[in-house]
Amino acid sequence: MTADDLVSVDSCDPGPPSDEACELARTVGFSFTVADALQRAGWAAGAKLDRWLEPKLAHLTPPDGMADLDQAAQRVADAIRGHESIAVFGDYDCDGITSTAIVTEAIEALGGTVTPLLANRFAGGYGFSNPGLERVLQTKASLLVTCDCGSADHERLAAARKAGVDSVVIDHHLVPEQSLPAVAFLNPHRPDCGFPFKGLASCGLALILATALRKTLDKRLDVRRWLDLVAVGTVADVAPLEGDNRILVRAGLARLGATERVGLSALAIKGARGRKVPTTAEDVAFQIAPRINAPGRMADPKLALDALLERDPGRAQALVEQLDQITQDRRDVQQTMMAEALSEIAAKGFAQDPAIVLASANFHPGVVGIVAGRVTAQLGKPTVVVALDGDTGRGSARAPAGFRLYDSLVACREKLSGFGGHQAAAGVELSAAQIEGFRDAWRQACADQLATLPPAAEPWCPDVRLDERDDVMQVLADLERLEPCGKGNRAPKLLFRDVEVVKSRRLKTHLKLDLRLGGARLSAFGPDLADLEPAVAGQRIALVGRLKRDWWRGGTTAEVLMETALRS
Repeated sequence: MTADDLVSVDSCDPGPPSDEACELARTVGFSFTVADALQRAGWAAGAKLDRWLEPKLAHLTPPDGMADLDQAAQRVADAIRGHESIAVFGDYDCDGITSTAIVTEAIEALGGTVTPLLANRFAGGYGFSNPGLERVLQTKASLLVTCDCGSADHERLAAARKAGVDSVVIDHHLVPEQSLPAVAFLNPHRPDCGFPFKGLASCGLALILATALRKTLDKRLDVRRWLDLVAVGTVADVAPLEGDNRILVRAGLARLGATERVGLSALAIKGARGRKVPTTAEDVAFQIAPRINAPGRMADPKLALDALLERDPGRAQALVEQLDQITQDRRDVQQTMMAEALSEIAAKGFAQDPAIVLASANFHPGVVGIVAGRVTAQLGKPTVVVALDGDTGRGSARAPAGFRLYDSLVACREKLSGFGGHQAAAGVELSAAQIEGFRDAWRQACADQLATLPPAAEPWCPDVRLDERDDVMQVLADLERLEPCGKGNRAPKLLFRDVEVVKSRRLKTHLKLDLRLGGARLSAFGPDLADLEPAVAGQRIALVGRLKRDWWRGGTTAEVLMETALRS
C-alpha cells in the first residue's frame, strides 16, 4: 500500500466550525473544536447545556411514577421485618450480576437474610429457568427478587407462587403482553409505567428499589455506595448514556476511582508503574465488564459475584486473578470461533446476503454473542451465531446501530423455539433442523427492514475537524467534560489534517506513530492498522480518531486513537 491508495481527506472533511459554533465556544468557554461538536449535536448555550455538562444526583428523575415500586418495597420490607428468607436471582451477565450485588447488599444492610443466586448458561440458560426455580426452592425462601430477568418467565414465576414463594421482578427487557404472576414488576417498559426515563438498566432499577426500601423501613442507608456497581452494569449493558443514566454513570465512575469495594479496585485500570488512573466508560466497557462477564460465558458466573461482594483484599485479589485467567481462555476460544465464522462466510458467500446466520457444533455457547458482534462490526450486517449441541442450538443476535433487532426476530418467531432480549442484542433458541428455515426467514425479515433505513456512513467518518486555533491539550480537557461517552453520547471523532509522521512502527497487528501537528508533538495508536504503515511512513497525511490522555506517560500528553489514515 502507498499513500496514493488512501482515501482523500476532502471526501469526508466536515469543514470548519459554523458561526453558531464559534459563538458557542466564546459563550461557554470551550475550544472551537469541541464547541463545533456540541453545536453539530444540537446543543446551544443555556441552562440545559449547563445541566448536561455538570450532571448531579439531585437531577435524577423522581421514581414516584414507577409502576409497582411501592408494592415491591413493601413486600421486601415485610420480609425483612418478618425475618423471612429472601432469594435474589440474577442473570449471568454484568448487569444481572451488579443488580444482584446491589439488592443483596441492600437487604443485608437493612437487616434481612438473603441468598444470592445467578442463572447459569450451561444449566438452564438465560433468565429464570426451571433449574433456577429448583435452586430457589432449595433455599426455602418465601420471597424471590429477580434481577435483570423475569419479564418473560411467567411459567416459573407461577410455579414459584404455587410453591408459596412471592416474587418481585426487576428487569428492563421488553415486556410480553401476558400479565406477570408477581407481587410487583419493576420495568420502565411496562405500558402502564409512568416513570418517564425508559433507558435504565436493571442495576439502576435495583438502586431505585434500595432507595424505596430505605424510605419504607424508615432507616438510614447511603445508597451512593452502589453507584460504582450501577456505572459498571449500565455501561456493560450498552444502555444509553443520557438522561438518568448519564447522571448515574458520571457519579459512579467518580466513585469507582476511589471505590472501597476491593474486588472492583483490583479490576481497575492501572497506568504506568501501577498508578491508578481515572476510569472512563470506555475502560468499563473494554477492560472491567469483560472480566466480570467471562465466568458467565465460560463456566459459573458466581465467581464474578463473589469478587464484587468480597471484603477481604487478599481473597478479592485471588478471585480477580481467576477472572483474568478465564478472560484469557475466553479470548482464545473467541479467536478460534471467529476464524471459523469468517471461513464459513467466505466459503458460502454469506457476505452477499442482507443478513447472516452461522451455526456450528464447534461454537462455544458463551462466546456466540461476542462473535456475532464482531461479524456485525466487520460486515455491517445483522448476524446470528448459534452454538449447536446435538439437536438443539442456542445463539445470540447482533445488528448495526439503528437496526431494530427484536422486531426482525418477531418476524421469524415461527422458526424459533424461543427468543428474548431487546432491539440492540438478543438471544435465540431453535432446533438444528430449523437452521436453514430460520436463515431464510432472517434474511427476508432483515432485508425488509434494511430497505427502510437510510444508507450508513463510513464508520470512521469524522464528526468535526481539529481547529488549528485550538491547543490540543485544551481540546482534550474539553472532550473529557463530555464524558461518559457511549451509546446515546458517542465520543466525537476528530479529523486531524496535515499531520507529519515523524516515526512509524508496527506492534504486531497494530500501528504506532509519532506525529508533528503544527508546533505540537503527539502520538497515535491504531489498533489492527499495521497494514497502513507503508502508506503513512514519512508522509504528511490526515488522521481520523479520538483524542485520549496518554496515562502511560503520566497523563500530561495526548494520544490519537486512530480509526484510519487519509491522503492529505
